[in-house]
Amino acid sequence: MHAPTDSHWGIVKRILRYLRGKTTYSLHITCSSSFALHGFTDANWAGSTDDHKSTGGYLVFFGQMLISWKSSKQCIVACSSTKVEYKALADETAGVM
Repeated sequence: MHAPTDSHWGIVKRILRYLRGKTTYSLHITCSSSFALHGFTDANWAGSTDDHKSTGGYLVFFGQMLISWKSSKQCIVACSSTKVEYKALADETAGVM
């Protein structure tokens, strides 16, 4: 932010063009009698061929409404798919709190 370059300006323009094309998209919020909180998580073990890090993500629903979601590369290199799934579950739990 202190010394923007032409490549930064190009990225800003690309983001604005993307958003301009998505003006008709929206989230639909509906009335629901359910107050249940549901979470779903998944992970891709060693999905990145560059650094062998895994990608994890989660969705959180309140009733039928999606209230939170995240997908990101995990900061650790896991030795097994089980560790990756536990890490994704821990991330989801932290996101719900």
